[in-house]
Amino acid sequence: MLAPDLPGHGRSAGAPLQSIVEMADWTAALIAAAGAAKARLVGHSMGSLIALETAARHPDKVTGLTLVATSAKMAVGPDLLKAAESNDHDAIDMVSIWGLGHRAELGGCLAPGLWMHGGAQRLLETSRPGVLYADLAACNAYEGALEAAASVKVPATVIIGERDMMTPAKAGRTLAAAINGSRTIVLEGAGHMMMSERPDEVLAGMR
Repeated sequence: MLAPDLPGHGRSAGAPLQSIVEMADWTAALIAAAGAAKARLVGHSMGSLIALETAARHPDKVTGLTLVATSAKMAVGPDLLKAAESNDHDAIDMVSIWGLGHRAELGGCLAPGLWMHGGAQRLLETSRPGVLYADLAACNAYEGALEAAASVKVPATVIIGERDMMTPAKAGRTLAAAINGSRTIVLEGAGHMMMSERPDEVLAGMR
């Protein structure tokens, strides 16, 4: 199993890629570089678009998909884009507030004593200048989700958060409906950052 940091993210050097298509081609190259012929792809939010586009562009390299907190169109509000472009902390605040479901804001972390909202902010604060904007702009510009979904020929699972404010459940269902034979799982009360909020249920859905 590989859990990669994209270029410019986390511990990976280089400049962030500027489009979902570039990220999909990079993912296909990563599979080859790892010495694997094929892989099942799991992606959250922007990662779900990358996984979907990789399956459409490189079908010979993908055996299955799990799309978590996904959407047929991942539009980003102009205020958030502007704040991210300016490296304004308001962008981190907005993503943190909208990214977590109601229960997460009140506590509920499985690890006692940890605060999910604060943890989400600290994680975003480690991003290099320009990375958050590049990612948000790439999501906002991507128009190919439904076309890519219609071309998918491998088993696909779509995991949706009932109270996701960033990729609403309705938009996730729309994308799932475009993937022939896909399976949809809705996590009741979960927000966008469901891997933090409901890790056991997300893992069970993936399995």
